[in-house]
Amino acid sequence: MIFDKETAKQTAEVLLQINAIKLQPNEPFTWASGWKSPIYCDNRIVLSFPPIRNYIRETMAKHIEAHYGKVDVIAGVATGAIGIGILVAEYLGLPFVYVRPEAKSHGRQNQIEGFIESGQNVVVVEDLISTGKSSLNAVKALEEAGIKVKGMVAIFSYGFEVAKKNFEAAEVELYTLSNYENLLEQALETMYINSKEQEVLAHWNDNPSEWNAI
Repeated sequence: MIFDKETAKQTAEVLLQINAIKLQPNEPFTWASGWKSPIYCDNRIVLSFPPIRNYIRETMAKHIEAHYGKVDVIAGVATGAIGIGILVAEYLGLPFVYVRPEAKSHGRQNQIEGFIESGQNVVVVEDLISTGKSSLNAVKALEEAGIKVKGMVAIFSYGFEVAKKNFEAAEVELYTLSNYENLLEQALETMYINSKEQEVLAHWNDNPSEWNAI
């Protein structure tokens, strides 16, 4: 779910302004999965724009304070959310750790990098939610280490039904600054896209894995 409508609208606007999100319904991108997609999202670009990264940092941090209460540690999901996760932790004056996709095969063989203790409360920070698989993999690693995951906050979600089901099955509460539905509304309002392009983009979101055939 989104933080609130106004935040969703403002976040979508700034992500489009800096090309962190690109919409190309007529010249689709190809994801690593092989899916054809009219949208490409790289929220790491946010880090290069101080006013926007500060907006993201403060909005996330204030939501964590208001919604989750006492938190001991902020955890970022490697690699995309490390930067924004550190900024959020710094704003809140909290320790920071990050979670790798899998444990290292050398050294101390850590999957969780940084100092955190069993029993501590953590909120996970993510940059982008697609299916939710990699995000929930980080949650699983934290829980297996005896850490209580209070929830997850992310910059943007594609709003896929599979992600919703994955988070519900894992019983993990997810909040995002913005999502695909609000992005399309804002893009149309600001004439970034036209109504015909909005229809194409909405159709992709309904069944992204089959959009190759269109």
